[in-house]
Amino acid sequence: MHLSLDLKAFYTKYRFVFSLLIISHFSFSQAKKDSLPYTLFNDKIVLFSDIGYTGAPFTLKSTFQDGVDKLHYKNNFRAVLGLGGSYKWFSIRLGIPLPIEMRSAGRFGHTLPINLGVDFTIKKTFFDVDFRNFTGYAIKNAYHWNDTLTKLKPNDIRSTTSTNSFSVNVWYFHNKDFKMQALRGRNGHYEKSVHTWYLRNTFNVFGVNNQDQSVIPIQFNDSLNTKLSASSFGAVDIGVIPGYAYVNRVNNWQFSILGGIGGVLQTKFYTVNGETRSFTGLQPRYDIRFIGGYSEPKYFVFLVTDFDNKSIHFDSLIYNQTFYTLRLVGGIRLEPKEKKSNRK
Repeated sequence: MHLSLDLKAFYTKYRFVFSLLIISHFSFSQAKKDSLPYTLFNDKIVLFSDIGYTGAPFTLKSTFQDGVDKLHYKNNFRAVLGLGGSYKWFSIRLGIPLPIEMRSAGRFGHTLPINLGVDFTIKKTFFDVDFRNFTGYAIKNAYHWNDTLTKLKPNDIRSTTSTNSFSVNVWYFHNKDFKMQALRGRNGHYEKSVHTWYLRNTFNVFGVNNQDQSVIPIQFNDSLNTKLSASSFGAVDIGVIPGYAYVNRVNNWQFSILGGIGGVLQTKFYTVNGETRSFTGLQPRYDIRFIGGYSEPKYFVFLVTDFDNKSIHFDSLIYNQTFYTLRLVGGIRLEPKEKKSNRK
């Protein structure tokens, strides 16, 4: 009884302090909630369109004949028009290749591009699955060693040469405030700067083939080096790329950069006359992306870049390729319709 009276008297004496602490707690909690560095528009329907192009050049480096040490393979890319929409976690996009090619067909031939992908976010992890295939390449300035070509038509057009890449990437961002939805600008944007370190776990299957013919022109075939007569080169690898990411928004202009360097464990192979030989080794990998543009609650315009590098190192032969995409994306965010109340 005495203890109860003391507690009651203590509360009566300091109830003002208790009230102030309770009010401060809820005020701090609300302020913390309102101070998120990003804004997501998950309640809005987003309609967007984009235009851009995708390239997939590669090089083969070796000690070829006639003093040639590197062959440059170029694809003839064409602009792609994208139409899409998103709502909350769901997003869909349709890419339509435009009929106009960016390079002369007489110099670079024709290239058929195929690009399929899906991505989504779960908490602090971003998943990215992508498939690319390009059929039709031209070896640049081949007239230096191919007597059938001239300066007017300097490139060796190889319509059966194709490259492909299947990638599964899982990005883990240490900072919980780093949201890819806000970084890419469709369903949100940032209000202030955020930075974090990240880990990109990557799995890849990629390579180049020329059906049953040699990928490298027959002028450079060497009986002492069977790799130069291979009809395909390929690899399967898995690894981790640590990196750093930064994003900021100033006066409605948002910019971001992601960059890292790491390595993969790779099984590489090549095929000659139907016989495949494989090896295992380590390969370096780098990661770099730029995304930036203008964003307001009702609309946005962003420049989106994506660089995906692949490489295979054989003895006396190196294969390097970069799949890259440049797109200008613009869209509007529509307010949801208010539900009409049922009144008698």
